[in-house]
Amino acid sequence: MIATSSPGQIGFRAMCIRGIAYILLVAAMMEGVFHTTTSHAAGRFTEYGITEIAQSLFLLIATALAIVARMIDRAFAPQVSLLLIALLGASLIREQDAWLDEYIFDGAWQVLVGLWVIPLLFIMIRQRKAFALQLERLANTFAFGMFAAGFLTVYVFSRLFGRSEFWKAVLGEHYLRIFKDAVEETAELFGYTLLMIAMFELVLLIRRYQRALPGR
Repeated sequence: MIATSSPGQIGFRAMCIRGIAYILLVAAMMEGVFHTTTSHAAGRFTEYGITEIAQSLFLLIATALAIVARMIDRAFAPQVSLLLIALLGASLIREQDAWLDEYIFDGAWQVLVGLWVIPLLFIMIRQRKAFALQLERLANTFAFGMFAAGFLTVYVFSRLFGRSEFWKAVLGEHYLRIFKDAVEETAELFGYTLLMIAMFELVLLIRRYQRALPGR
């Protein structure tokens, strides 16, 4: 049983502090993108640019936080956190596709994603009833909302907004690929920032849940 206070509830002071911290994080992220743009360095928005490195770093932190959530969680949403580990870890591997294709073999990232995701999904499917209940429990939390926003930003918005056809139509004869790359990579970076925040919020949510349990 859970105590009468909702574990998803965030105090006003904590909400303000975290809100300011997240605003500063996004501002720092965009300042980094601006610095990258004004540096005129080669490969600014390519697979080897600073923006791509930041994406991998944020994904690595998000995956690590998801693993922490899984390790400390035994009751709130352990199966959901397992799915998050699978999704974030797969995305992290996918972001290294150029490096893996060049230095390992072509298509290496697909093999690694399969080796990473399939066992985790098998465990989750075996416990799908528990997963459904846990997902319902998590659905109305701030962490889930942030994850949904990040997921939609990375896997839907950035893909559609970064289409070459769209920017060719907008820019016409002035089209340069770097415009398209800058928009798509920046949108992805913002989405990964939201996913990282979501995993941080999930860890905090689990800790609040644990403190709300009787006997704590």
